[in-house]
Amino acid sequence: MNLAGLDIVVIALVLLVILILFAGIKTIPQGYQYTVERFGRYTRTLEPGLNLIIPFIDRIGAKMNVMEQVLDIPTQEVITRDNASVAADGVAFYQVLNPAQAAYQVANLENAILNLTMTNIRSVMGSMDLDELLSNRDVINDKLLRVVDEAANPWGIKITRVEIKDIAPPKDLVDSMGRQMKAEREKRAQVLEAEGARNAQILRAEGAKQSAILEAEGQREAAFRDAEARERLAEAEAKATKMVSEAIAAGNVQAINYFVAQKYTEAMAAIGKAPNSKIVLMPMEASSLVGSLGGIGAIAKEVFGDGSAPAGTPARARQSTPATTTTASTPAFRNPFDPTSQGS
Repeated sequence: MNLAGLDIVVIALVLLVILILFAGIKTIPQGYQYTVERFGRYTRTLEPGLNLIIPFIDRIGAKMNVMEQVLDIPTQEVITRDNASVAADGVAFYQVLNPAQAAYQVANLENAILNLTMTNIRSVMGSMDLDELLSNRDVINDKLLRVVDEAANPWGIKITRVEIKDIAPPKDLVDSMGRQMKAEREKRAQVLEAEGARNAQILRAEGAKQSAILEAEGQREAAFRDAEARERLAEAEAKATKMVSEAIAAGNVQAINYFVAQKYTEAMAAIGKAPNSKIVLMPMEASSLVGSLGGIGAIAKEVFGDGSAPAGTPARARQSTPATTTTASTPAFRNPFDPTSQGS
């Protein structure tokens, strides 16, 4: 089939329109924005999705990634304020907010951000001492973020985070720091031990003080009770002596016999309990003890007289009384230690 010239032209025009349409339709992926240049001049920014441009007049300029990106900061030497050399590296996070500024305000954006971050790391860390540098990493990150973000603001980007990954002092400096830390910990341990020993001594002294106070109070209470017991015992002895004296004055000879026998027995018991006496020889019998008590009773009777004599009769007159009378009037002596004599 032969085509006429008009048909060829129509087909060519259709193909041209199709090519123009394809050239003017631009599809932008999510997370990217494209700049449009008309005759080499920036005109607008294409958002993600389907966009139309004028073919042969407009063209795509820069394809900017507007997602948050990570930039690794290489290791570099930093001199601190106290002239200590350390090696530091880090990482920076940034995001393009204005694609036009990021494309046309700075050339090689990543390299610019990298050098800007490195120079600010040296300036910020160089203004700090080594001890402050090692212990205040959060402060360093905040300072770096504020300084780098302010410097990169004209480029249409936002520095979201700047983190120092590692700070490595020289090996000899690390050894010195280790010795210093060890000495500091030993000093703290000695201080704690000294404080513990001091507190222990104080507690022991307080305990000894309280013990001495309680012991003194106990001794005082014991002495008071001992004195009270001796006073009661003396009162009891006085009362017993008074009762014996009254019984003797009343003519009861058995009272003095009991009293003397009791004291005699207590004396013999004390002799037997003496710590320096292991063996006690007693050349006497129980009858001798009874006889002695009887003799003591007879003597008391002669001295004080019996109850049958008149009160005004002198003692010499009573002694001249015949023995038979005396024997008759004298009551029979009863041994307080012999149960068989109680009924006679």
